Amino acid sequence: MLFERRVTRRVEVGSVSVGGSAPISVQSMTTTKTANVEATLQQIYALAGAGADIVRCTCNDLDAAEGLAQIIPRSPVPIVADIHFQYRLALAALDAGVACLRLNPGNIRKPEHIRTVAMEARDRGVPIRIGVNGGSLDPDIEERYGMTPVALVESAKRELGHFEAVDFDNVKISVKASDVRLMVESYRLLADTVDFPLHLGVTEAGPLPGGVLKGTAGIATLLNEGIGDTIRFSLTADPIEEVKVGKQLLEVLGLRERSGLDLIACPSCGRAEVDVIEVAANAQEALAKLDIPIQVAVMGCVVNGPGEAKGADLGIAAGRQRGHLFVRGKVVKVVPEDKMVDSLVEWAEKISEAGIEGALADADLGAEAEAEADRAALLESQGEDVNSTEKTVDIIRRR
Repeated sequence: MLFERRVTRRVEVGSVSVGGSAPISVQSMTTTKTANVEATLQQIYALAGAGADIVRCTCNDLDAAEGLAQIIPRSPVPIVADIHFQYRLALAALDAGVACLRLNPGNIRKPEHIRTVAMEARDRGVPIRIGVNGGSLDPDIEERYGMTPVALVESAKRELGHFEAVDFDNVKISVKASDVRLMVESYRLLADTVDFPLHLGVTEAGPLPGGVLKGTAGIATLLNEGIGDTIRFSLTADPIEEVKVGKQLLEVLGLRERSGLDLIACPSCGRAEVDVIEVAANAQEALAKLDIPIQVAVMGCVVNGPGEAKGADLGIAAGRQRGHLFVRGKVVKVVPEDKMVDSLVEWAEKISEAGIEGALADADLGAEAEAEADRAALLESQGEDVNSTEKTVDIIRRR
């Protein structure tokens, strides 16, 4: 079932729109001490270069707030201040010029403090993310509801109540948890309860590769249901990895245009004529350096390869010590096996410069006929059923 994207309000985080019909944005958070202005700016620029739309920095003391005042005018992306416990630091971050605040309802609990921050944000036109976290719920809420989706959503609703008391609704919300199922169910309930834009994430997902699996399981599930307006992978890794994974996920789901290499490869089978894993790895390394938004396929055989990967911009299939190079399923060149990766790089550059049609126009005459001869020869020697499943089925039926 294909879900339409949930209709939400729209908030402006500096120059980046979140919610409404705005593209789903990717966020990350710096790991430097915010008071170390140059180191933090260096990381912000690296994150922006990797594709981060919004970057969050901790504001855990006055030195950090003063650092934000120097960072924000030089940042290439909007900066969100992460606030815990001290509401005065939220006010200081607003003075520094942040594009958004993130408040955790679990650790700023006095209503008068919350309302003071909301009034100041309201007057400045700065949005606030209500960042509910399963690990820091108000004790009374957890005691009443347990660690449940209802508890996380009730925490967000309580914070909204404080905001509503001072006529502030410039809000986005997250209800994160480290348990994927709890996270998913919490966001589903929240999406049915409010129309504010939602920031998706599985908190404390951990190191690679498990953290990516957890984050993807939660975030992709919700995005496929039309829920979510901005995302962050919370990985125990270089934050650049968070951005890369976030972008890749949106591209894989068709929620963003491809911005870099998407390499697909077959898992190999009895027809494979080359070490697909090795060729794919070499191709990945060589093509990634080009920084071209292209989908490339590496296939182990020429019998099924070009047909199975005909949707790819470019691909190669191995057979009889040669590689059949194809563009959108049409064989354009037959190259020696040891030149397959080099040929992929050459034709990727050609597609980048001349487009798909230009590359197709440069196809070798006779390449398709030559490829078909290889395919026919392999079929003759290997047969239609290279893994002998028909023989196996016949044996089963004779029992």
